Amino acid sequence: MPTTIHEINGMPVAERTALLSRLVPPRLFAMFSIDPRTFLNPSGVECVKFTCPEEMPFFQIEARRDPGDPDPAYFLDVSTSAYGQMEISFIIVNDPAGERFGIDRDENGHETYFGTARRNIPEEIRAMEAGLAPGQVRRGLRMMGEMVASWDDFFGLLGNKFYFLEPLGYNSAILYERAGFQYVKGKERMMWIDREFHPGGELHARLDGSTPFRRIEHGRTVRGRSWAIHDGILDEPWESPKMYKTVGAHAGVSTFTGEGY
Repeated sequence: MPTTIHEINGMPVAERTALLSRLVPPRLFAMFSIDPRTFLNPSGVECVKFTCPEEMPFFQIEARRDPGDPDPAYFLDVSTSAYGQMEISFIIVNDPAGERFGIDRDENGHETYFGTARRNIPEEIRAMEAGLAPGQVRRGLRMMGEMVASWDDFFGLLGNKFYFLEPLGYNSAILYERAGFQYVKGKERMMWIDREFHPGGELHARLDGSTPFRRIEHGRTVRGRSWAIHDGILDEPWESPKMYKTVGAHAGVSTFTGEGY
């Protein structure tokens, strides 16, 4: 069994594909009627793509309901960290049947990099009002538990006791906590954020309605806080915490004491 991404990328294609397909939640295949062995949909079109460049320290998996869909239903990038460990570098989950919100392009058509480089405020407001979190162009598929179970299965098979990721936003960090992850760094900051969003806190005082993303009620929920943070309510830009998951175990960490997601 390979132990590094370099070894995985150098495997024979059929063996490598069978191994990497374990990273796709089985329900996703069923949801879109994709054959988990051939990756073909009922029309006979291949819907799962594996990108595994030799001599490069990463691989990517992309699954679409149909290749013509503008957004993947599932996209996963796994890379080698600076410390030589496998980590999940990027993850996207979209419901292709859900309404699309153009937060990924500004009003001039320029890439926003999920709102980290520039923003499309009207589309962000629409997304927020529809119940989405920052960075989402569509609603998700509600399969976090199954997704993490697939990751556990894959990394455990390779002999890893842990695997790592850095959540893009505050809401993602809380979701990963609930899925069993814990912190390498950033837990103290997450606890400070939780405390200061409660009445009497520094961040709660900044929920002054000065923008649509800073409503007083946003301090109570994960999504509301995430939008306020995305809007720059902290003293400095959001810095992703470093998190890890112990294969087969739930860490039981919770830094959120608000009222709901």
